[in-house]
Amino acid sequence: MNAYMKPSFHAFMPPAVRRSLAKFGQDLGNARRRRHLTMAMMAERMGVAPSTYRRVEQGDPTVTMGAYAMALFVLGFGGPLGDLVDARRDDVGLQLEEERLPKRVRIRKIPTSL
Repeated sequence: MNAYMKPSFHAFMPPAVRRSLAKFGQDLGNARRRRHLTMAMMAERMGVAPSTYRRVEQGDPTVTMGAYAMALFVLGFGGPLGDLVDARRDDVGLQLEEERLPKRVRIRKIPTSL
C-alpha cells in the first residue's frame, strides 16, 4: 500500500458489522424476489444505477445510507429505519442516563442584596 493511500474502509469494519450488512442485503434481495421485482425495476424505483442496487443486495458498506433507506421504502419497509435508534428503545442510553442522576437535588440560595 502506498504511504499516501488511506486504508480501506473495510479494514476498519468489525466482522460482525460486515456480516450484518451482508445479511441485510440478502434480506432485501429476498423481499424483492417475493414481490416479483427485478433488480432493474428496483434500481429504477429507487433512482439509482443497477450496479448500485446490486451493491445494496451485496451489503456493500460504501453504498449510501440513503440508497438502503430507499430500498426499504420501495419494498414497503419505510418505517423501521426511523425506529432503529429511538430514544425509548435505547436501553443502554437510558441506563447510563439513570446512573448519572444526582442522589439528591439542592436548591441554591440566592444572596439577597440590601
